[in-house]
This record gives sequence, structure tokens and C-alpha cells, in this order.
Amino acid sequence: MSHHTQMPADQAPHSIWRGIHQTLGKDTVGGALLLAATVFALILANTGAAGFYDTLRDFTFGPESLHLNLSVGAWAADGLLAIFFFVVGLELKEEFVVGKLRNVRTAIVPIAAAVGGVIVPALIYVIVNLNSGAGALQGWAIPAATDIAFAVAVIAVVGRHLPPALRTFLLTLAVVDDLLAISIIAIFYTDEIDFLFLGLAVIPLAAFAIAVQRGVRAWWILIPLGVITWALVHASGIHATVAGVLLGFMVPVIATKRARVKAGTDASGRQLYDGLAAHFADRWSVVSSAVAVPLFAFFSAGVTVGGIAGLTESFEDTIALGIIAGLVLGKAIGITATTFLVTRLPGLRIDPSITWVDMVGMAFVAGIGFTVSLLVGELSFGTGSESDDHVKVGVLTGSLIAALIGGTMLAVRNRHYRRLLG
Repeated sequence: MSHHTQMPADQAPHSIWRGIHQTLGKDTVGGALLLAATVFALILANTGAAGFYDTLRDFTFGPESLHLNLSVGAWAADGLLAIFFFVVGLELKEEFVVGKLRNVRTAIVPIAAAVGGVIVPALIYVIVNLNSGAGALQGWAIPAATDIAFAVAVIAVVGRHLPPALRTFLLTLAVVDDLLAISIIAIFYTDEIDFLFLGLAVIPLAAFAIAVQRGVRAWWILIPLGVITWALVHASGIHATVAGVLLGFMVPVIATKRARVKAGTDASGRQLYDGLAAHFADRWSVVSSAVAVPLFAFFSAGVTVGGIAGLTESFEDTIALGIIAGLVLGKAIGITATTFLVTRLPGLRIDPSITWVDMVGMAFVAGIGFTVSLLVGELSFGTGSESDDHVKVGVLTGSLIAALIGGTMLAVRNRHYRRLLG
């Protein structure tokens, strides 16, 4: 006999939306959409549809007076990725205020691991490209980034029985890695800064900050302020994704009487509240993982390989080789070695549930560079250049190898933990 109760008509659409929202919010779904967009772009770019794909990606629109006459590909990289970085900003602030990064002793190991995971891949890239001229060295930061969406999706797919502390370590590491990547983009990949536009950007940013601190959630107030901030930061010459992070940092984490959202009740029936950062992260992470990141991947990953000859040519380029070596070896060595060295210091250790084999597997998974690596590649060599095509082959190949090695290691460990659970 079925115990299914009839849902009131007015609740049905709301419940369906919540179900879609929860599905899209899952790590595996975000990773699958990202992968599907990448594969689709590669198919289009390497078949008879290549002309259509290139025309679509390079179609420009927008007001020139605001420096916004951009190609569709640039809108995806500068605009859509700002949404992704807004969510990163929210999550970073939550981690610093109430999460893992609040306690320095807990946070110092994954923070150090993230720093090692940025420095060693960059060094390996530089070593591989030392004799290739200054032009190639512009791409030193390409293998330094970890793609949170893909890396967490791999662990979600292969590692249901892995220690929860391993996922937390990866998340903390990836979040710090993103902060470092944003800093690198802001400092090293900004040519000229127009301080007038940058100064003007402070006005809508401050208005946005005041509004959210007062508990304003109205989209018709916050979204225009966010868009104006983004447009002015973009016009200033600083990469517009930095605006996303700054906006995320403005949102309050702790629920106050002014700025809070109902979040159900506890066992005694007392009303619980979320801060606005958690509320916005919940809402916008779906837009980020289901729309912004897959669309960016679609317009960035479509490299025309040119068959076996084209692949061979890419792999003969030290730029691609440096990226692959950086993502696969650099990340694994940098993260594992730094973690090992830091935990030799008194009072610092990794969670006792994590073994070193788990750590190495996770470090390989962190070598999935994808989203931010492609972005840094475009900033280094210019969209559509031959070097940029080789960058894409390098990023896709390096990320795939890192995912296969790390995913296989963690799948084996996952079977081990499943057997222990009986």
C-alpha cells in the first residue's frame, strides 16, 4: 500500500523547483555538465561545424563606450566567470569567518599545501620553458590553478566511502588555491589600470555592501549594483572576475537581526537562521555550476586539434608540455611534499583518518586545472592565438591525466574503506 500523500497544487511547482535545485547543486551534476560542455565544444571545433562554432564564439556585441564590445567568448570568460568567482568569494568568506580557515592551526596545513600546489607547478612550467623565450614564460601561472567543480566531482563519483576529512582538505585547499589564482590574475595579468574607473567601482560596491549588511535581498537592487561594479572593474583594466570575489566578500556571514534568512527549526522548535552568505551561496552556486561554468567551458575548450598531426604539433610545444608536467607532477609533488614538511612541525598534523596514500590520490585530483587554467591561458597568450590552442590541448590533457591517476588511486582506496565498513 502506498503512503504517498497528495501534494497541494500550490506547493507542487515549488517542490519541483527545490528538487531541480538540489540536483543541480550536487557536485557530480556540476562536474558532468562541465564535462559535457567541454566534449561538445571539442566535437564542434573538430568537425564540419567548426566554422559555426568559431563564428558564434567570436561574435561581438555590447557598448564600446564602456569597453564592453566583447566577443561571446570574452563575455563568458569575463562575465559568466564573475558569477563563479562571486560564489567562490562567498565560500571563502564563510570559511574565514566560521569555517575551517577560522582556526589557524586547523587551516595552516591545507593553506600551506595550496601554496606548495601553486609554486611547484609554476616552477616546473618555467623549467620546461626556460629556453623557449620570454613569450612562453608568460604562461607560468597556467598549471597553478585547481578546478574546484571538477576535482570535487571526481571525489564525489569515486569516493563515497573515503574519509570526509579528505574532501574537506581538498575543498579548503581548492578555495585557497582560487584566492591565490585571483591574486595572480589581479597582479600579474593586468596590463594598465585606469584608476578613475577603479575609483568609480568603489561607489556601487559600497552601496552593495551597505544594502546586504542591512539585509536587503531584492534582486532588482543587488543585481544592478553588482553589474555596475563588474562593468567598472572591467573598464579599469583589472580582470572582471575580481569584481565577483569582492562582491562575495561584502556579504555578511553571521546571521544578524537585520541580515538573516529563516533556515528551519531545531529539535525544540526554535527558529534557526542562516546568514546571507550561506543563502546567496546556495542560490547562486546552482547558476554557477549549471550555467556559468559550463558555458565558459563550452566557449573556451573548443580547440581545433587538427587530427594526429595537430596533436603532435601541440605536444612538441614546450608550453603544452610545461602545463601537462605542472598539472600532473607539479600539483601532486607540491601538495604532498608541502603537507609532509609542514606536518613535521610540532602541533601540526593532518586528520588521523587520512592516510598518505589518500593524500597522494587527492593531490593528483587537485591537478585538474581546467576552468581557471584556461582563463589564465587566454590572459597569457590572447584568445585564438596558436599558443592559446596549445595551452588548451595542454590543460585538457594534463587535467585528464591527473583525473585518471587521482581518480583510480581514490577508487582503489574507496574499495578498501568500503570493505572495512563491512
